[in-house]
Formats: sequence, structure tokens, C-alpha cells
Amino acid sequence: MASSAMELSLLNPAAMRGLAAASAAAKPRVVSSRRVVRFRVAASAAAPPAAKPGAPKKRGKTEIQETLLTPRFYTTDFDEMERLFNAEINKQLNQEEFDALLQEFKTDYNQTHFVRNPEFKAAADKMEGPLRQIFVEFLERSCTAEFSGFLLYKELGRRLKKTNPVVAEIFSLMSRDEARHAGFLNKGLSDFNLALDLGFLTKARKYTFFKPKFIFYATYLSEKIGYWRYITIFRHLKANPEYQVYPIFKYFENWCQDENRHGDFFSALLKAQPQFLNDWKAKLWSRFFCLSVISELFHCLHGPTVHTEDCYCVPVLTVFVCDLLQVYVTMYLNDCQRTTFYEGIGLDTKEFDMHVIIETNRTTARIFPAVLDVENPEFKRKLDRMVEINKKIIAIGESDDIPLVKNLKRIPHVAALVSEIIAAYLMPPIESGSVDFAEFEPQLVY
Repeated sequence: MASSAMELSLLNPAAMRGLAAASAAAKPRVVSSRRVVRFRVAASAAAPPAAKPGAPKKRGKTEIQETLLTPRFYTTDFDEMERLFNAEINKQLNQEEFDALLQEFKTDYNQTHFVRNPEFKAAADKMEGPLRQIFVEFLERSCTAEFSGFLLYKELGRRLKKTNPVVAEIFSLMSRDEARHAGFLNKGLSDFNLALDLGFLTKARKYTFFKPKFIFYATYLSEKIGYWRYITIFRHLKANPEYQVYPIFKYFENWCQDENRHGDFFSALLKAQPQFLNDWKAKLWSRFFCLSVISELFHCLHGPTVHTEDCYCVPVLTVFVCDLLQVYVTMYLNDCQRTTFYEGIGLDTKEFDMHVIIETNRTTARIFPAVLDVENPEFKRKLDRMVEINKKIIAIGESDDIPLVKNLKRIPHVAALVSEIIAAYLMPPIESGSVDFAEFEPQLVY
């Protein structure tokens, strides 16, 4: 939502101006995200091949097809957001907690953290073959996810200024963090002679509409799963420096604390809206969004595959366990299509994902009223079966058959995948969470 703090001006003043202009121009609107759109990557060093005589001139941009599995841009009902954070209407707001969180964000622990050095370009030049290609994709997707967060948080900060200045300022400071991360990742792409055209992205991308409560669920999960992914990779590479193929991973320890703070803020937002946590619908939604983390792993994959939205369509019947399931499924399927990346840094993809899923699940159990039983061996068996089904769907998409035949061949496999997702969703959940939070106050985790 990917996929969080140093001023972009310290990295690249022009980039900061570009992000500021993008946020001013971005006016999220409710549109369908079914269409495949494209975004441009600017080539900054490599010369384009010579054009053939008579061929039309090409721009200095490379178009990359964006599938529904790439990180999306989100918008929400801003009027409802204003009502939710109006202290006169919502007596549940704990303004003291938000004041404390604001001071935490103002401290800006990572203000001078994201400073590059010559190691970056040298490491990129050494990277070759499939690892280089998949690493570029990792940077592109991560940058897009961070920029997506920047746009959403920036707009929320602007819209809530009059209703709740404290919450509005926190959103603005979170957008600062996301802009910093996006700029740092985009600068990393320049090591590979590429750069995302973020201004173009702002105008060309379609925005997916989520109601405020779903924004809270999904973003809380996204930030917490981001924390566990980053800290796990950092700890692994610290113990195994021979796999440190690119210096960006050295920044993950401090970087993941931005993700953790953002997650803690969304935890406070959910606590301020107990109606999102304390009924039977909340239990269903929480499971769904956890499933969606696994589905986020789908998000990391390029190529023809079962789209995340297809997964959303099946369990949109419910909320919390469903939420968890969707997130976990996406991540697992996504990463299993990117084993080259994880093997390149010395990780076993499935072991890494299961560790992240289990730790994220334990974290979300502090606030969600119900979570998936991810430590049940049957849960992993279901994920592995989904991976095998997904491979068959991808193979069909890559075949030479006509589209109609491909779609017909996909039907039984999509049905089997949906069946596995529903079966995972219907596994007995673990009752958890409490809006009292006496024992679960947000704290930094190392």
C-alpha cells in the first residue's frame, strides 16, 4: 500500500516539487479500476535504439503495462471522514491519544535517515539477469505503493483541517513520510537508468473507492505487514551480509518504524470508532482483510493471473477475518511468483511469507475482534494449493490460444481457487481483540 520520514528536498529538491505539484493536481474520483492502464518510466541514461527509416518517432519514455495486481490508488468518502472525526458528533474520540501521536510524528525520527551513498549505483551495476529485472520491478511497485499512500494521506490532511486539526496534521505528516519513501525508491530506480514519472501516474491512474472503515482496515494491515516484511528482511541480511545485494535493505530497520507508527495511528482511529470493531460484521470483515494481505502477495506479481478484484468479489460478503485472509492470500501468491527476488537475498519465499503472516496476525489480534488461524497447518496447505492453481492459470494466459479458449480453460481453475479461498475463510477463526486495549497499547517492536 504498500506498501513512511526525511524531506525529499534532502534527496532531490526537484522530486519534492514534483510530488507537491502532484498532490495539488490530484483530485481522487470514484471510477472503475477494471481497465488496464499504463504508466511511464523515464529512461535517464541508456540511449534508445536507433529508429528504423520511416518509423514514427518514439518518446524518451517506456510504457509498462500495469495489471490489476499492481498497487492501486485509493479514494474514499471524505464527507463521511469529516463526520467521523468531528469531536462534537463523535464523543468516542480520545483527543489526548491523538495529541500524543502527533508529537511522535513531529519528532520525525528519520529526518536524516534516507541519505544515499555511492554504494547504490555500484551495487546496481553489478546486478545482472533475472535478479536485476525482478529487483527493478520491486522498486517500481514499492515506489508506486508509497506514492499511492502519499496521495491519500495528503488529501485526508487537507480535508480534515477544519474538522479535526490534530488528526489532519498527522495525516499530513504521514504523507511526508510516504513522499520521502517514494522519492528514495525512485532515486533507486535511477541507479538502473529508470525513473517513474509520478506526475503522469497521478493523472493517468484510476482510483479505487473504499468506504472509510475499509480504508482503516486495509491501511492498518498494510502498514503492519510492511513493518514485519521490512524488519524480517533487515534482520536476515544483518545475519547474512553476503546476500546484501543492494544497500536499500540497510535502511529497513528505521524505515519499518515509520510503517509501525502509521499502523499505530490507524489502530487509534479504529479504537475511536468502536462500531467498526465490536459487532459480528466486524469479525467477518477483519478475516476478509487478512485474506487480502495474502491477496496482496498476488499484487506483487506481473502477468496474467487471477486479479485481486476477483478475490474481493467472492468474500465481499463479510469483514475482519475476510480482510486478513484476502491480504495474506495476495501476499503469498504474489511472492511465490517472485521467488527469484527472495532467493537472490537468501530467503526461502514460503518460509518468509509464513513468518510475516504469523507475526502480522499476532499483531492484528490486538485490535481485530477475530483473526485467521494461520498457525493451523491446514491453512498453509490451502495456500500452497492456491499457488499451484495460480500457476496453471498463468500458464493458460501465456499460451497461444485465442482469448475465448483461454477464458474457457481458466473457468475450472478459477472455480478451484475461489473454492480454496472460501474454505480458508470458513476455517474456525480465533476470537481476539478488545476495544479496551488495556494490555495492548501501541509500542515500538524490534
